[in-house]
Amino acid sequence: MPTNVKLLLTENVEALGIVGDVVNVRIGYARNFLLPRNLATQPSEERIKALAAKRVEAEKQVAAQRKSREELTSKLQGVEVKLVKSCNDQGILYGAITQQEIAAELNKMGHGVKPRDVRINQAIKRIDHYDVHIKLDSDLDATVKLHVEADRPLDIKKAGDTSEEGAVAASSSSNSSLSPIATESEGKGTFGVIKRPEPKPKKERGERGEKRGDKDGEKAAEKSEAKPAEEKPEAKAEKKAEKKADKGEKKAAKSK
Repeated sequence: MPTNVKLLLTENVEALGIVGDVVNVRIGYARNFLLPRNLATQPSEERIKALAAKRVEAEKQVAAQRKSREELTSKLQGVEVKLVKSCNDQGILYGAITQQEIAAELNKMGHGVKPRDVRINQAIKRIDHYDVHIKLDSDLDATVKLHVEADRPLDIKKAGDTSEEGAVAASSSSNSSLSPIATESEGKGTFGVIKRPEPKPKKERGERGEKRGDKDGEKAAEKSEAKPAEEKPEAKAEKKAEKKADKGEKKAAKSK
């Protein structure tokens, strides 16, 4: 199934052609835009001849438009645009600069520029100076200077220093303990100068472990001494036999 269709333009269509041009377009573009607005029709020799006079006028309009765009391009070279915007203390805007804002400012200065002619290569979100391209045609490009200024006096350098000091203070507070007592190297704190205990060397830690091991051994020895010595099974059997013999003798004496 074909996806493109050939149509004859009955009106000038920007970025597509002028009256009398036979163009090849997508079926969806033709069905949804060109045909419902009577901007194009099915091509034929009779219709092309009927649009010949209208095409001559369209060509003159295109030539005049081209000339005006060339003049506008030359006028725009070196133009400076100033926009005053709200921002925070670091000079970051609350909203990015748009094509519509730049085009509106240029129109106030007498330059007929459309928002789609403004080409922004990067997001403009900070107080600074920028180069903005105005592309009026494929080969017509002008560069204007954009100055984005704050709506109030700013000391961006001072604000940056304050943020750096805050970062240093935060890092020092995270490295130090939460208590207000300062170390000897840090100077005097709320309660004077207190020297932090130095970590014990590994050798002392090892000796402490050996001492603990000796204490555990002594405790085990004491427990073993406190328990009575277990008798051998043979001794137990002899004692049982003796007890039985005693009981038998007692019974015999009673029976007598």
